[in-house]
Amino acid sequence: MATEEGQRIAQEDAWLWGWDATPGIVSVWAGRDGRALVWRRLDRATVVCERATFRPWALVSTLADLAHLGDGLQPEGADGPAQVTYRALAGPGHLRYLVSAADGRTLEGAILRGASVAAGRSFARLSELGADEVLWLPPEEQYLVATGRTYFRGLAFADLHRLQFDLETTGLHPARDRIFLVAVRTNRGEARVLDVAEGDLKGDEAEADLIRRLAATIRALDPDVIENHNLHGFDMPFLAKRAQVLGVALALGREGAPGLSQRPAARGYGPVRGQMDDAAEERERAVRYVVPGRELIDTLDAVRRYDFAARDLPGHGLKAVARHFGVAAPDREYLDGVLPFEQWKRDPDRVRHYAQDDVSEAGELARLLGGAAFALAQMAPRRYERLADAGPATGILDPLLVRAYVRAGAALPAYAQHDGTQHSGAALHLFAAGVARRVVKADVSSLYPSLMRHHRISPRSDRIGALLALVDRLVAQRLAAKARAHAAPPGSDARHTDEALSAAMKILVNSAYGYLGAVGLTRFADVEAANEVTRRGRELLGLLCRELAARGVTLLEADTDGVYFAVPEGWTEADERRVVGEVAALLPPLVRLEFEGRYAAMLSHEPKNYALLHYDGTVLLRGVAFRSVKFEGFGEAFLRRAVQCLLTGDIPGVHAAYLATAEAIAERTLPTAEVVSRARLTKTPQQYQAGRAGRREAHYEALLAGGRATWRKGESIQLYRAVGGFALWEPGQADRFDYDVPHYLRLLRETYAIRLARAFTAEDHATLFGAHNQPSLFAAPIEAIRPILTPLTGVTLD
Repeated sequence: MATEEGQRIAQEDAWLWGWDATPGIVSVWAGRDGRALVWRRLDRATVVCERATFRPWALVSTLADLAHLGDGLQPEGADGPAQVTYRALAGPGHLRYLVSAADGRTLEGAILRGASVAAGRSFARLSELGADEVLWLPPEEQYLVATGRTYFRGLAFADLHRLQFDLETTGLHPARDRIFLVAVRTNRGEARVLDVAEGDLKGDEAEADLIRRLAATIRALDPDVIENHNLHGFDMPFLAKRAQVLGVALALGREGAPGLSQRPAARGYGPVRGQMDDAAEERERAVRYVVPGRELIDTLDAVRRYDFAARDLPGHGLKAVARHFGVAAPDREYLDGVLPFEQWKRDPDRVRHYAQDDVSEAGELARLLGGAAFALAQMAPRRYERLADAGPATGILDPLLVRAYVRAGAALPAYAQHDGTQHSGAALHLFAAGVARRVVKADVSSLYPSLMRHHRISPRSDRIGALLALVDRLVAQRLAAKARAHAAPPGSDARHTDEALSAAMKILVNSAYGYLGAVGLTRFADVEAANEVTRRGRELLGLLCRELAARGVTLLEADTDGVYFAVPEGWTEADERRVVGEVAALLPPLVRLEFEGRYAAMLSHEPKNYALLHYDGTVLLRGVAFRSVKFEGFGEAFLRRAVQCLLTGDIPGVHAAYLATAEAIAERTLPTAEVVSRARLTKTPQQYQAGRAGRREAHYEALLAGGRATWRKGESIQLYRAVGGFALWEPGQADRFDYDVPHYLRLLRETYAIRLARAFTAEDHATLFGAHNQPSLFAAPIEAIRPILTPLTGVTLD
């Protein structure tokens, strides 16, 4: 029995970590021809490149499409030469054969030729056959799955040689603007600034020389990883385009590696506040560059991954995030409202300092947030850079499950099809709205995965039980990593590594339920199993809320992440922890209720839209009601100031924040940049003109009014409502202060101040946020106004 248990553990370890212990892999590049380059870091100073061969492979549902090969198709191990070999996989799954060849192009061509004949039409790519008929991974993933290798075995994040670079350009459009400066930094103490002023060259020659010097610098420093904030959204596409325009070979890779190439982005985390406004920019970021031998990491992806779980960032831009995490230097240079190139012409040293600060902050963000993707790369059979921008379900769990089935020799199922069963959705309750004091958050740690484990709920199609086994192993190892991190010295590499490992495993564990419910998107989706998890979750959440309420607390909000509640005056932290501990003892063994935090006050607005005041005075805003890419700068600033005053009990301060903002708008002392909004152009000029007679849209009309008859689909613009119509805004332009005052006063009142309506009676809200220049004669004194908390529903959860 012990031997069987040991074999099971070894098998599940292989599913999670791979089975080849080759250490120090920092990059893999593979080709369709079955050749691979593997770069391994032996020590701080030494990286070796090893050449390997592998048999490109695919999983197919039938061998019929390969029957035309005749004797060129043979079972694995058969005597005699064969173009393509196959191995039958066990079980009732749909993808029943693993086929391989010495050259992937031979294999791909053979499958396409047979499928085209069978269908009576021509197929050019395997993807056209459908994911249920063939599974064809990128060459690097074929190599990693087949060998059982993964990145970074035996390495800590600090062992990587990481380089950051940041471009400063004359504008945002690479077809017409130029690069005039590049800041470079490494985590090993190298820092330098390259600019066009270093030589006597002018125009095209100067910029071309700058690009060549940047490429030479990267090759000389030889990093494993290249990083920057918005690297894939701006720096790499701008650099590649300028190199193309100037005819410069962009040789950034390691010696002996192929040149720059492109890949599709992995599945992401939704729109980026401050960087993306809609799906159009997501598509624009869908193509990413690849430098064989080096991994290209965009810290914007790490920020998005972090905020997807934490939801506590003020924005996703570099400066805001650096300030949030405390990595901005005290003398950090800012160029607010001034284009870097305009400042460069007046004070080049200031721009050099500014650019160096940018790469320094990007490097620190990568150090703080990059560990999760690093840890995932030690598990999942994908390139590090692909895992860094991957969503946890299709981007990480899918490769792990495919490797598990290939390792087990089991046939993979077809994608589940909708049978009409509706996904029941998660439990979410708002018990009270308004302002509460003495608030506690009790966290239900990974509720749905815990219920999956406790009740052994898994997809019916997962014949070998891989998903649940992976969740079991991830939870156990996450708890072990979390314990090691707590025991390690603060700031140590050991603590940083284990914290990153714990965070990465939490991401994977929490994605398991979403994977179950994603019918049509994930191979092992099972909506009935997902509904059973949510049913159990609603039952347990109801129990939890009833038991908390029975102990004298006031429930505020509850969902699968946990419960917010207010405690009676006079309770101590020990009382708060005691209540949470008592309720935790009533829950199933694998479901953990933990005391997560305590807050001086909370503004409960709508489900998952609230503000929290920490006892140290800092405020956390969560939900689109308080944080959105669609907010104008003045509105966001007003909300932050007003909520801070509200939660600290300074009601006159709330009123003062409103009056100050309203007066700045009315008197046009507010900079125009503060009323600007962003828009992403989703239509070409021809498309817009074709429908303009029936519907006019503000952002396109602003372009036309500004004299722009041409633009690029996907381009981002900034605009505002001026007197007489919408107008374009360019950062650094002279301020005309010509915005439409009544429009923005109405926005202040009806879009932003309304978000505080739950905190007051209707009369008091009207007093605080009425017309700024027409105070009511009959309103209550501002000093007499008090926030309210309104019960919305009783605690009668089944």
